[in-house]
Amino acid sequence: MPLRAKILVKEQQANISTSTPKRDLAYPREQPGDDPTDVLFSSVYGVRSIELNRPKDLNSLNGSMIRKILPRLAEWRKSDLANVIIISGAGEKAFCAGGDVKALALQNDTLEGQQASKDYFAQEYQLDHYIATYDKPYIAMMDGITMGGGVGLSIHAPFRIATERTVFAMPETGIGFFPDVGASFFLPRLDGSLGTFLAMTAGRYKDPNSNKDTVGLRGADVYRAGIATHYLDSSVLAPLTARLAELTFPDHFDLVRRNKIVNETISEFVTDLPPSPPPNPNLLAHNRYIIDALFSSDPSQPSSLPSLLSTLRTFSVSDDTPEVVRSFASSTLSTLSKLSPLSLATTLHQCQSIGGSRSLSIAETFRREYAVASNFMSHPASDFNEGIRAKLVEKRDPNWTEAGDEVQLNNLASEFWLPPPRNEALQLATDRDYQEYQWDFGLPSERAILKVFSEVAEGKFKEQEAQYKAQLSKEGNGEEEAREGFEYEPPTDRELIMAVLSMWKGKPWVREKVVEVLKYQLRVREQEEKRREMEGGERGE
Repeated sequence: MPLRAKILVKEQQANISTSTPKRDLAYPREQPGDDPTDVLFSSVYGVRSIELNRPKDLNSLNGSMIRKILPRLAEWRKSDLANVIIISGAGEKAFCAGGDVKALALQNDTLEGQQASKDYFAQEYQLDHYIATYDKPYIAMMDGITMGGGVGLSIHAPFRIATERTVFAMPETGIGFFPDVGASFFLPRLDGSLGTFLAMTAGRYKDPNSNKDTVGLRGADVYRAGIATHYLDSSVLAPLTARLAELTFPDHFDLVRRNKIVNETISEFVTDLPPSPPPNPNLLAHNRYIIDALFSSDPSQPSSLPSLLSTLRTFSVSDDTPEVVRSFASSTLSTLSKLSPLSLATTLHQCQSIGGSRSLSIAETFRREYAVASNFMSHPASDFNEGIRAKLVEKRDPNWTEAGDEVQLNNLASEFWLPPPRNEALQLATDRDYQEYQWDFGLPSERAILKVFSEVAEGKFKEQEAQYKAQLSKEGNGEEEAREGFEYEPPTDRELIMAVLSMWKGKPWVREKVVEVLKYQLRVREQEEKRREMEGGERGE
């Protein structure tokens, strides 16, 4: 049995407001005809559990489930007896494989049906936003398939547990839709252009280890990518739940201290990550540089879908391109060619212009995504109905709408993302909001690691400069000599690694990630030097 979690907590690193909690507004209620057993609720001491109970349908999320979960979360929020919330899925295959979208496509032939579909997304996004801003410890056990609507129930939570059975993907572009459930907020916060890659390709890629077509990040890679905050073996989920039920919090403990205790408790059950098959450590390390090279873009100058496809086409056939890049570009181009052009253009605009600027709050994100989802339900150019009917009903290849020229496609994608009129804006279930995620219990992001590198380098520079000036002062030299003779010795890789490890003590795979970041930054510098040399050669320098 693992040791009990320490009750003493460290100062919370995240920038959290501890002011009076924001109020709840209106939220959906159960309706006559809702299945009474599609969600199961239970209480064990301080733990309140939500179990999605549609295992035959991979626990896909429907309106009946949403209308049960949100009011129950609101009820538990007010209860002093409810300490920790856990959401999981019945069976061993799926946490939640997505929203139950088949019914939506089948009803979208009428205006009434389109409005009913819009109402479904309104309720789903209300629930997702409520979870994203929930002010009690909330744990999502992403054990099994976690896609689409299942991502909305988990990705914004402070604690997201992946297991060896986890399969994570945002498959929306494959059904003529776009990555929703707050994807505009969380995908751009993944390292580099990984979020854009996962969104555009519907999570489909060629696995570098097996060379086989694969859907979704799997197991430990979900943790390595920063999508999950913890990686546990599925066999310890039940003991973890029992352990969490033992926790009690003094009334004066705020959410910061409570989440710290929950994090320490989950960490008791964490083991080392399983080794990845040789010769490639994982998808992220193997293809990260290629993904960034192909999918990165300045938010102020976003690329278009035709230009992206042209770049992939060039890389896939060029003799000057390394084989690994050529193969990756070719397989990615093949994947994108099978997906809806409008969905791809809308998603590219989402990742580069909307999410890439990171200017939307979490509440505004869901409001904007609701406007886009509404367009996909009713706009005549939308491929949603065709994608769902083809893939899920008739089991055939979709006949996507003709893309039109680059200007038409970009204009339509931009039009889908216009802010909705005030009277059509999504009404959320709470007015709680934030600009950045308030919790960071997972692996440090590349951005966080580089920030530590910068702080270490700056500190070492100031220390060396002060020592040099002190030495010159003893020798009677002045500022001019100090400027001319000072030579800065940057921190070693070991110093950088140890600095990061000291801030994320005991977190699995931190050292390996820091090493990957160092290697990646070295490769970026080498490529930049080669580019400058080539440009210099062309100018005859």
